[in-house]
Amino acid sequence: MQYVLYFLIAIGATTVGSLTGMGGGVIIKPLMDVLHGFDVQTIGVLSSLTVFSMSVVSIGKQMLARTKIPFGTAIPLALGSVMGGLAGEKLLQVIVDALRANSAVTVVQNVVLSLLILAVFLYMKNKSRIPSQELRGVVVSLLVGVFLGICSSFLGIGGGPINVALIIYLFSFDTKTATVCSLVTILFAQISKLTTVALTTGFGVFDLSIAPVMIVGAIAGGFIGASLNKKCSEAAVEKAFNAVQLLVLAISIFNIVRNLAA
Repeated sequence: MQYVLYFLIAIGATTVGSLTGMGGGVIIKPLMDVLHGFDVQTIGVLSSLTVFSMSVVSIGKQMLARTKIPFGTAIPLALGSVMGGLAGEKLLQVIVDALRANSAVTVVQNVVLSLLILAVFLYMKNKSRIPSQELRGVVVSLLVGVFLGICSSFLGIGGGPINVALIIYLFSFDTKTATVCSLVTILFAQISKLTTVALTTGFGVFDLSIAPVMIVGAIAGGFIGASLNKKCSEAAVEKAFNAVQLLVLAISIFNIVRNLAA
């Protein structure tokens, strides 16, 4: 039963993640916090493995479909996210060592995630009235990528809505183009995180027994989400994006309340 549950979480989260550019970790992380089956760092690794698998499939499918990808912006964003991913992983380790309590770390992560989700939701609902920037250049893209990589790795969310909203605002891309850029950034951020784990603690210290079923779910979700992204209109993708944000915000608030009451 446990394997079925985590498979459903993986395929559901990555389908939505591939469709909207959120990656899936923004759903997987708080849901796994709710289930209380694994510690914070193990959840982060499981989320990264799942989101990495989804992003490889999704980007590959987008490229085969000849989707326009602004590589001049996407590649520096991705490289910046690698550096940010390393910093975010170190920051998480510092917080874990300082607090020495799984519930306290979960509260910190969910508070930060809730605030970011709320800010992104308000921006997306009002972006027609907020003038976007038209930034370009390798340095700007690298710096934005570093910030996104830190958020991705520290929160264990694989990018999430923060990527899409910030890319839309700073680079004036439409939602679908921002979605593809986000997925490229997410892919590199997860490579960074998983490489860091491999070179430091290794994977043997984590309980990854459910990883295979989550990866299978992620591969399926990557195919389904990428197909839906091609078929859905810009407005439909944006509505899905906003709906998922509200869901994640509700789950995060629940996690905060439960862990503070524990």
